[in-house]
Amino acid sequence: MRLESLSQGSGKELVFIHGWGMNSAVFTEFLPYFENQFRITRICLPGFGTNANTLPSEYTLEQLADAVAPALPDDAVVVGWSLGGLVAQQLALHHSERVAGLVTLASTPYFVADKCWPGIAPEVLAMFRQQLARDYDKTLDRFLAIQAMGSATAKQDVKTIRQQVKTLPNPSVDALEAGLQLLQSVDLRADIGRISQPTLRLYGRLDSLVPTSGIDRIHELQPSADTVVMPHAAHAPFISHPTQTADIISNFVHNLARIDKRCS
Repeated sequence: MRLESLSQGSGKELVFIHGWGMNSAVFTEFLPYFENQFRITRICLPGFGTNANTLPSEYTLEQLADAVAPALPDDAVVVGWSLGGLVAQQLALHHSERVAGLVTLASTPYFVADKCWPGIAPEVLAMFRQQLARDYDKTLDRFLAIQAMGSATAKQDVKTIRQQVKTLPNPSVDALEAGLQLLQSVDLRADIGRISQPTLRLYGRLDSLVPTSGIDRIHELQPSADTVVMPHAAHAPFISHPTQTADIISNFVHNLARIDKRCS
C-alpha cells in the first residue's frame, strides 16, 4: 500500500499527521508559519483525504504505522495531532530508524478515561460511533465543537477546520469507524518509556479530550519528554494559537538540529 503525501520547502524534515475525521488539509493555514525553515510533508492517513480509497487489510495502529513509514523522509521529526499522535508514537517505537524526533500535539498514549486515568468518557466515544452510522457531517461538527470547547475563538476555530478539511475528499466510513475504535482501544502507556527519540509533548490547558490532569501521569511514563502546556488553547492549538504553537515546535526542531551538528 502506497500513500500519497505532499511536500514543500527545504531544510530539516518535518512531517504532520492529522487526527480522527480530518485530513492533511487541516494544517493548510498553519504550515506557512514554518516557511523557509523546514521541508514540510503532510500525510493523509489511510481512508482519509487523498488516501480515502486506500485502506489496509486490517485497520490497526500497527498497520497504519506500517503504511505511513515508507512515506516518511529520512531523519524526519514527526508531528502527530490527536489520533495522529498515536500513529506518531507507534512510528517512533517500531520504525525508529525513520524518526529523528517526535512531537505529540494534543495527544496521549491512551485516550479513554477510567478510574485511574483522565481521558474521554467511554460513553462519549460510543455516542460518536452510533451517530456516525446516521450522519457523518453532523458527527464531525459535534466532534469539532468538543475539540474547540474552551477556546476563546471556538466558533472561528471550528469554521476554519471545517473549511480546510472540506477541500479534500470525504473519508471512508470504514476508516472513520475503525479510527474511533482505535481511540477506544489503543493503549501505549506501557510502551512510551521505550521511545528513544527526543520528544516534545504539547498540550492545551483547556483541552477536554486530553485533560491536563493526565499530563503528570504521561510525564511519569516518559520522563525524558519535554512537556509544554499552552494556557489558553484547547484541542487544536495550531488553529487557535498558530504563532505560539509554531514557535514551540520550531525551537524544538532547531535544538535537535544543533545537537545533530555537535554530534557529527
